[in-house]
Amino acid sequence: MTNVTGPLAQTDDSHAFGAAAYTLRPETLALQGYVEEEFLVSGLANVYDWPASGAVIRTADAPYATRVLVRRPASGGRFSGRVVVEMLNPSNLFDLNIGWAIHHDEIVRQGDAWVGITAKPVAVATLKAFDAKRYSALNWANPLATNDSRNCEVSGDSAKSTENGLVWDIHTQVAKWLRSTDASNPFRYGNRTSRAARLYGWGYSQTGGFLFTYINAIQPLVVARDGRSPFDGYIVGMLGGPSPINQCAERIPAGDPRRPIRNAGVPVVHVMSQSDYLGWAPNRREDSDTPGDRYRHYDLAGAGHATPDELWFAARSEDILKGSRTPPAQDCDQGPRSRFPSWVAYNAIYRNLKAWVEDGVPPPPSRNIEVADGKGVVDSHGNVKGGVRSPFLDVPTSTWNGNSTGQSFCRIAGHEIPFDAAKLASLYSSQQAYEAAVRQNVDDLVKARFITPEDGVVLKARVSETKVR
Repeated sequence: MTNVTGPLAQTDDSHAFGAAAYTLRPETLALQGYVEEEFLVSGLANVYDWPASGAVIRTADAPYATRVLVRRPASGGRFSGRVVVEMLNPSNLFDLNIGWAIHHDEIVRQGDAWVGITAKPVAVATLKAFDAKRYSALNWANPLATNDSRNCEVSGDSAKSTENGLVWDIHTQVAKWLRSTDASNPFRYGNRTSRAARLYGWGYSQTGGFLFTYINAIQPLVVARDGRSPFDGYIVGMLGGPSPINQCAERIPAGDPRRPIRNAGVPVVHVMSQSDYLGWAPNRREDSDTPGDRYRHYDLAGAGHATPDELWFAARSEDILKGSRTPPAQDCDQGPRSRFPSWVAYNAIYRNLKAWVEDGVPPPPSRNIEVADGKGVVDSHGNVKGGVRSPFLDVPTSTWNGNSTGQSFCRIAGHEIPFDAAKLASLYSSQQAYEAAVRQNVDDLVKARFITPEDGVVLKARVSETKVR
C-alpha cells in the first residue's frame, strides 16, 4: 500500500528543491493557470535481479519514502488528462527536471501535467542537506545489512547503506497513485475518480537508461500482475541501453537480447542527440507499427545532450550549494553550452506520441544521422547530414557540434561556431532572403510533423533576431 503526505507547504523558508519559483530562471506558474505541489510517497518496494529468463525478486518489501513534485492545471476544466511522469535525473547528484525544462511550453498550452519523482538515493542525500526538516522522512535504505554477502562494495554515487534498485516499484506505485481514487491524488479535481487518463513515461540520459530497464524487465511483471502497463507510452531519451537493475548487478552487455526495447506493448519513441548518436548507431533497430511493438527512433541533428535548458529550469545555484553540491558549469572550453533548441524536435515527438497512443496515428518514420566508416557524415558547413532536421541546420548560420571539452558534462554539451560575415554573405543575398528561407523550412517541417504548428509560429517570429547582414 502506498502512503502519501502532502501537499507540503511552500514558503521562502521551506520550499521544494527545484520548485518553479526557485529555479535559475524562476517561473510564476499561477500566471499560466498552473499549480505546483510536493508530496512525500512511501511504501514497500522489491529489489530485483534480471537473469536471462526475466526479472525476479532479489529482496522483497523494502520500506522506502521518496518525494514527488507535481505541476498541473489549477482548474480541472483545463486539464487534458495527460501526465508526463519523469524520474528526475540525478547525474549531477541532485534532481534535474529535464522533461519540464524541454516540454514546459507544450505541456502548458495543451493543458497537460508533469510529475517528477526523486529516483536515486544520491539525490535524496542532497534533499536532506538542503532542508533536513522538510525531507527528514525520505528513505532509500538498503534492505540488506552492510555485512550481508549480497550487499556488494559500490563506488561513485552509490552507497552500501542505500539501494538504487528500489526505483522500479516506486515508479510503478507512483503511476498507480496518479490513477487511483485516493483522496491525496492531485488529479481528482474534486471527483471520486482520477482524471489522469494517460500517463507518459519520460526519461533522459541516466533516467533514459532507467526506462530501458523498466520497460524490458519490470513492466512485464506489472502487466502479468495487473493486466496492463502502468504507462500508455514512453519517450526514452539520450541513452542506448538498460541501467543495472540493482546496484550490485552488472550492466547488460552488448548483443544481449535483454538490451534492445522490443515488444513493449505500448508505443516507445527513442531519441539520441548529436552528442551520443555514434555509440548508438550499431544498435539501431527497425521501425514497427505492430500493435505490440510500436517503435520509432530519432537522432536530433545539431542538438547537444547536456543543454542550458536543463540548468535554467533546475534549482537555483544557492539551493544547489545548500544541498552540498556544486552548480554545473554553464560554459565549456569552446564557450557557452550549445544553445541548440532541443525542445523544437522534442515537442513534436511528444505531440506525435500522443497522437499514436490516443488516435492511432503513427509518427513519421525514424530519422537517423548518416554514418560512414564509424563517423558522422557532414555537409560543406560541417553540420551532420540526416536525423531530425530544423532550420538551424537546413538554413544554417553556424556549425553545431555535439561534443566539447571542459569541466563537468562539457563532453556532451556541444557548442556553436557562428559563420563569419563573408560566409553568410555567400549563402544569403539579403536578410529578407534568409528569413524567407527559414520560414519556408519551418513550414515544410511543420507539414512533416517534426515541428509543432505552435513552435513553428515561435520560430518564424524569432527569425529576425538572427542577422546575416
